[in-house]
Amino acid sequence: MGPGLKEVHAALAALGVNPAGPWFTRHFRMDPKVFDFQICVPTAEPIAKTGRVEATRLPSARVARTVFHGNYQGLPDAWREFDEWLAASGYEPEGGLWEVYAVGPESGTKPEDWRTELYRPLAG
Repeated sequence: MGPGLKEVHAALAALGVNPAGPWFTRHFRMDPKVFDFQICVPTAEPIAKTGRVEATRLPSARVARTVFHGNYQGLPDAWREFDEWLAASGYEPEGGLWEVYAVGPESGTKPEDWRTELYRPLAG
């Protein structure tokens, strides 16, 4: 992810555009053979396509959200617990997910202080 994030930031810098919030990833498919995702940085307005970097939008959706505190290595367990809670609460996830890296290594804080927002679009 590091090289991809650098590529996005370089494209924004070339366009003279500053990020309008924390970076995030949007995942379309996650399995051992295919990891299909976008590396995203919000901007205040659409940008011109620059190499592989282009403007996209998150679809309008009803979502469930939780916040994970800690090192990124804990994310698989956080997602498992979140999905178990969704199922136990009668919610059905629909189509992908995204993670917002609100506080991470770039903040200079300790890993136990990192904060990642987890989002799942919901059916219905």
